[in-house]
Amino acid sequence: MATLVGLDVGTTAVKALAVSETGEVLARCEVGYPLSTPRPGWAEQDPEDWWRATQEALAGLGARDVAGIGLSGQMHGLVALDAQDRVIRPAILWNDQRTAAECAEIERRVGFERLVQLTGNRALTGFTAPKLLWLRRHEPEHYGRIAHVLLPKDYVRLRLCGERAIDVADASGTLLFDVARRRWSDEVVQALELDPAWLPRVLESPEVSGTTPDGVPVAAGAGDQAAGAIGVGVVRPGPLSVALGTSGVVFTALDAYAADPQARVHVFCHAVPGAWHAMGVMLSAAGSLRWLRDTAAGGRDPIEFGPLVAEAAAWEPGVEGLTFLPYLAGERTPHADPDARGSFTGLSLRHDRGALVRAVLEGVACGLRDSLDLVTALGAQAESGRVSGGGARSELWLRIVASVLELPLERLAVEEGAAYGAALLGGVAGGVFADVEEAVAACVRPSASVDPVPAWIEPYRELRERYRALYPALRTVASG
Repeated sequence: MATLVGLDVGTTAVKALAVSETGEVLARCEVGYPLSTPRPGWAEQDPEDWWRATQEALAGLGARDVAGIGLSGQMHGLVALDAQDRVIRPAILWNDQRTAAECAEIERRVGFERLVQLTGNRALTGFTAPKLLWLRRHEPEHYGRIAHVLLPKDYVRLRLCGERAIDVADASGTLLFDVARRRWSDEVVQALELDPAWLPRVLESPEVSGTTPDGVPVAAGAGDQAAGAIGVGVVRPGPLSVALGTSGVVFTALDAYAADPQARVHVFCHAVPGAWHAMGVMLSAAGSLRWLRDTAAGGRDPIEFGPLVAEAAAWEPGVEGLTFLPYLAGERTPHADPDARGSFTGLSLRHDRGALVRAVLEGVACGLRDSLDLVTALGAQAESGRVSGGGARSELWLRIVASVLELPLERLAVEEGAAYGAALLGGVAGGVFADVEEAVAACVRPSASVDPVPAWIEPYRELRERYRALYPALRTVASG
């Protein structure tokens, strides 16, 4: 049997995964690297750290008879190279916040409505295009040396097989891509006065982008969200991907391009040729529960999540009017508001720590429902949800989320994130599978299902009305 290898160039580490033709994980290796924050709100890394970690992870994996390699990684980052493919400055990452002025400039130059029509998104500080404008304004000596622009995983590709290329899914997150036509947008590039020669060739995710010195084909790959969706089997409309990690993501495949006019959800090309995806992102999902644990049960020996969540089980849905807004770090969907803040409202003397926990679980579920409603408004078919992330380990939380979304949720037999989806793309590039759908059919298997609790559905419909009324009310109070 051939082996498939997936590489995920993350924000904290490179994860390498060896997978069999039938989907079993044969080996895994993870190698970390530092994150630099030279100023408040900045986030940078040395691309050479990614390459060194990749080499070490591949060596640690020890995979043999490799049929193909797939790439995934953190999206939106800017790797600026000179004419000799040398790194000009540290890469500016997806979570860097320095480009607010450049985002406003982009929406002014292109026009908000036209930008959303073309790219499926509004200008956000994490995207790649604002970073280029920031370099032009603040580091003209570096900007003047640019000959090529890559994203993080694509720099690893360059070192792995000597090719400058990008896939349509990751390119969609640059704000320079015509997402409907699956090609670079001449209109946006010209409006921003950028050099189109800087941009790499664009491929569909399972296409061969090059080969290693040993002759192993390397798939074009995908950004981490699209690759992660492949890994849980979300390739066509039907099942959704529901990620309950530090952030929360509702991801759905679309058969046709359709952008939200207000850009409240992201619309990108999918890693499946001929498909697109819509994605709602809330910034503090399981991160909200971690915050509560550290705040209400801190100290040298903080309580584990399991016992903490067990305290919530004593409370009925709606927690007697207690409602939590999970906007602890601002919000992206449905409110693109970095100044949004979290809150508990409806507190009474009866409420204990378990009540606070239950309110957090329910508030995050309501945030995911906001994303679900927006992606279904674009034509998505929501039949079930494929769950992943640390929060998916909690049976109670999944019952709450299923009841708020009013969808059954499925756990997967293998949950390895973006590296697993990348490995499946590598299998297509290596000829093991005919296409992405065949790879998913061979390797992705649900293991258990959690259904909505019928008695909870109506209380949660009432909770959602209260939840959605709070943000505009509290924003009015905060703004005076």
